[in-house]
Amino acid sequence: MINIKKRIMAAVMLTVITAAALTACSSGSSKNALKGPSGNYKIGIGQFAQHPSLDNCREGFMAGLKDEGYQEGVNVTYFYDNAETNGGFANQIYTNYINNNMDMMVAIATPMAQSAYSLGRDKNIPIIYTAITDPIAAELADTSGKPVGNITGTSDKLPVKEQLELIHSMYPNATKVGILYTTSEVNSLSSIEEYKNFAKDYGIEIISKGINDTSDMPLACDSLLGQVDVVTNVTDNTVVASLPVLLEKANAKNIPVFGSEIEQVKMGCIACMGLDYFELGKQTGRMAAKILSGQTKASDMPYEIIENASLYFNKAAAEKIGYTKTEGFDVESKATEVFDKIS
Repeated sequence: MINIKKRIMAAVMLTVITAAALTACSSGSSKNALKGPSGNYKIGIGQFAQHPSLDNCREGFMAGLKDEGYQEGVNVTYFYDNAETNGGFANQIYTNYINNNMDMMVAIATPMAQSAYSLGRDKNIPIIYTAITDPIAAELADTSGKPVGNITGTSDKLPVKEQLELIHSMYPNATKVGILYTTSEVNSLSSIEEYKNFAKDYGIEIISKGINDTSDMPLACDSLLGQVDVVTNVTDNTVVASLPVLLEKANAKNIPVFGSEIEQVKMGCIACMGLDYFELGKQTGRMAAKILSGQTKASDMPYEIIENASLYFNKAAAEKIGYTKTEGFDVESKATEVFDKIS
């Protein structure tokens, strides 16, 4: 019943957004070629799920554009929709954006980028994405990093080797590391393969458990936690959207959960060698500004990888599961930022 209500509400919201966009089309100037900061641009932002990582990407994207002279209510109008992890809704969102002549379409997370490109590849609307782990595996770029069409953006490729080094330093006796992932998210499959490639260097076995949607999380958590010493997250949108379920069950067994970015550590993961998605969003916004200003085209811009990764540690989460500092490795002193509470 809850899922049905969510779908009905999402469909209603899409109808409202479509009406708003049609109003904007009728009252604004006709769509022209991209013409610089003096223009009045309509930018449609599609987001795959609502969780802090992707929310930060969106906020960072708008902040990055603002830094370059593109400000909401001045020369930019944003239209925002959330697909609630539903591929069908993602297609509806971009169909609406195309029908309403957006000047740019933004895709936050891999499934959104794939929907945007599938529907918009022949529409002469630049597409820019963020939070895409592997644009090549997602068939958004070729093996050299060159865009496959009028689409580019930023990758949140994880520092997998550094994360395994962190896990091994904090839990040197851990031999089995678990990963939950969504079977339909190509970004997760790519990350798991990379984990497996590096894990043998640390005497670690990667045990993965796939889910289809958030309803599978409780049973998948129970199954995985019975087989592993530690859990680490990849940038899987469906799993991250259900992170409280994983944390509750892992904490009950005193099994540490490592995050993949700063917000997950704030929420109760013990630590991560991870990303700041607000900064990733800003990096993407700077790329978008170059397209809007006419400096370049999306089709001519290779995708970019997140510029910096940092160590984050949650002292309260560590205390909750009884973590004991490893001899010779003081994670708190090495961390870029330490959190004293679980938010």
